[in-house]
Amino acid sequence: MARSPAAQLNLKHLGLIAAIAEHRQLSIAAEALGMTQPAASRTLAEAEARVSAALFERHAKGMILTDVGESLARRARNILDELNLASDEVERLRLGRGGVVRVGAVSGAAVGYVVPAIRRLKAVSPEAEVHVEVATSEDLLSGLIARRLDMVLGRVPPRLAQDGLALFPARGEEVCIIARNSHPAVTGRPLKLADLGASDWVMQAPGAPIRQAVEEAFVAQGAALPRHVINSASLLIALAMLDDDRVVTPVSREVADLVAGRRSDLAVLPLAERIEVAPYSLVTLADRRLSPVAARCRGLLVEMLAGACPPDRAAGIRPPSPA
Repeated sequence: MARSPAAQLNLKHLGLIAAIAEHRQLSIAAEALGMTQPAASRTLAEAEARVSAALFERHAKGMILTDVGESLARRARNILDELNLASDEVERLRLGRGGVVRVGAVSGAAVGYVVPAIRRLKAVSPEAEVHVEVATSEDLLSGLIARRLDMVLGRVPPRLAQDGLALFPARGEEVCIIARNSHPAVTGRPLKLADLGASDWVMQAPGAPIRQAVEEAFVAQGAALPRHVINSASLLIALAMLDDDRVVTPVSREVADLVAGRRSDLAVLPLAERIEVAPYSLVTLADRRLSPVAARCRGLLVEMLAGACPPDRAAGIRPPSPA
């Protein structure tokens, strides 16, 4: 297919046409572009030869666009503006000031680490578009492997081969139990899990890390497992169920501090024995090159996971004052 005359113009031609249209003087346009006037004259003559039409009429008071010149100048300005915008966008992406980052995290890590990481990231990359997904480790790792997520703060199940995954270890989570202030177990004294056996529990499905840690703690203390359990990984569901003073729910320390610190009707129950969940990790795909903004986000998370900033302080969360 033969190329149209206008398609034979290059950026040098378009830049000069737009500059002459703006300044109405060849000499001023040439100076604005850093060209000599003879070079600008040759470039304009070449552009007019390629489109086989005059682009400007020369008058004593300046250069006036012809109809063809008006059409080309308008499009030249649009093209140059788009290229400038593209250049700015590429520079922002290259420097990590913009772009998209997708992070997945289990609830405690989302509150304790992802939230402060986002705050720091937006301080240096205000144009970054951040997506956060909170779910179970298994669901998050599926998203990572499918490349829907750039990184995940979660636990790699033993049955999942770690080949192809890059892991940065984090710390373990402490499990806390939340209830309404009116729950019968809110007495101020340290509780054994047997004291909560008759309560209605809202927990993740069997096999989930927090659920497994709680059940193992029941067994270790010689207590019968809770008989009344609602299975849900949704914190929203758990908080709604906590309107009932018979309900308790286990959550990470970060989530407990966040929730109980902001709702005066809820309390973190004091446990006689600490319950802990196995550590999670910051997981990425070993063969995937992160975008600059995603790499910056990962660097912030690594800094916090390495202990440079405690998670509750990083998130701006303070444990509730003792009653």
